Amino acid sequence: MFAEQNNVGIMMELIEYENLYRANLPFFREFQECFQQTLNSGWFILGKNVERFEQKFTDYLGCRFCVGVASGMAALQLSLRALDLPKDSEVIVPSNTYIATILAVVNEGLKPVLVEPDIRTYNIDPGKIEEKLNEKTKAILVVHLYGKSCEMEPVLEIAKRHGLKVIEDCAQAHGAEYMGKKVGTFGDLAAFSFYPTKNLGALGDAGAVSTNNEELAKKIIMLRNYGSEEKNVHQITGENARLDELQAAFLLVKLRKLDEISAHKRKLADLYHHYLDSRYIKPIIQQEFFDVYHIYNIRHDKRDELKEYLSKQGIKTDIHYPTPPHQQKAMKRIFSGSYPLSEEIHRTTLSLPISYFHTEEDIRKVISTINQFQK
Repeated sequence: MFAEQNNVGIMMELIEYENLYRANLPFFREFQECFQQTLNSGWFILGKNVERFEQKFTDYLGCRFCVGVASGMAALQLSLRALDLPKDSEVIVPSNTYIATILAVVNEGLKPVLVEPDIRTYNIDPGKIEEKLNEKTKAILVVHLYGKSCEMEPVLEIAKRHGLKVIEDCAQAHGAEYMGKKVGTFGDLAAFSFYPTKNLGALGDAGAVSTNNEELAKKIIMLRNYGSEEKNVHQITGENARLDELQAAFLLVKLRKLDEISAHKRKLADLYHHYLDSRYIKPIIQQEFFDVYHIYNIRHDKRDELKEYLSKQGIKTDIHYPTPPHQQKAMKRIFSGSYPLSEEIHRTTLSLPISYFHTEEDIRKVISTINQFQK
C-alpha cells in the first residue's frame, strides 16, 4: 500500500499518476524467462526476437511491413529521411504536439510548419492545413495525440490533391482506430514509440516504423543499421538505430496483452466520462474513433490550482504538456507569432491517473475528490 502524510500528519493512501513497477508486475515472470532465453542464446543484436516482434506487430496493425528501431524519435527521423525530401522542404506538423515530433523534422534539415488543432480532439484540424501549403510543402506529419486517431480521411484527401507524403506519429496511440482501421496503416510511413509509459511500453527506449511500401521498408532496414542490408555492404548513409533484441523480447510479451491493456484503460476512461463533473472539459467521444487513452486529459481554467489541490489529497497528476513547442527556447529561431488554440490547451490541460495498474476504486476516488474542487 502506498501512502503519504498530508499537511496535518495523517497518513492517507496515495494514488500515483504512474508506477512502472506496478504496471509491469503482471509480466515479471515472462520478462525473466525472456531475459534468460536471450542471455542463453548469445545473440543480442537483430536476432529472432526482433524478427518475431516485427512480424507480430505487422499482423496486429494489419499492414505489410514493420521495422524495429531504437526509439520513437529514431522512427520519426528515419521515416522523414527515407522519403528523400529536398533540403529545406516544409513539413506540416500540429502546433500542440510533443516537441520530439518537431525536433525530428528540424534534425532532418526540414522546416516544420505549425497547424492549429481541433480544440475538441486536440489533433490537427484538417480544415486548417491547406492555408499553410505552398510549393515547398512536401509532407504532412500527423500526431495521434493522447491515444486518439486523427481524422485521417480528409488529411489523405488533401495529401493526394497536393501530391504530399503522409507520416503518422503513433507514439501515443498503439491500437487506436479510425473507421475500423488501426493507426499506423494510413500514411506512407508511421512511427511508433515504445517508451516505458506507453500502452505498449518496453523496459527502455524502443520504437518501430510501419509501412505498406516495400521499398520504404527496405530503406528503413538499411538506415537503422549503418545503411547496410548485407554485412559490410553499405548502400546508403545510415546510422545505428536498431531495436534491441532484449527489448523486442519484452515487447512480444506485452503485445499479447495490448488489447487487454487498452480495454482496461477504456473502462477507467468510461468512469471519468460518466461521473466527472461537467465543469471539466473531457475528451470527446466520436463513433468512428476507437480511443485507447494513453493519456486521459481534462481541461480546466484553474488547472494549476486543481493540480495542487489533488496533490494535497494524495492524488498525483501530470501535464502533457505545460509549454507549447513554439514557446520553447530551442524553437525561438524557428517559429514566430502566436498559436492561440495550442496555448489554450497547454495552459489548461491536466492528465489524470489511468494506468494499467489503477483500479476502478482508484478512479472513483479521483472522481469523488476532483468533483469537490471548489474553484
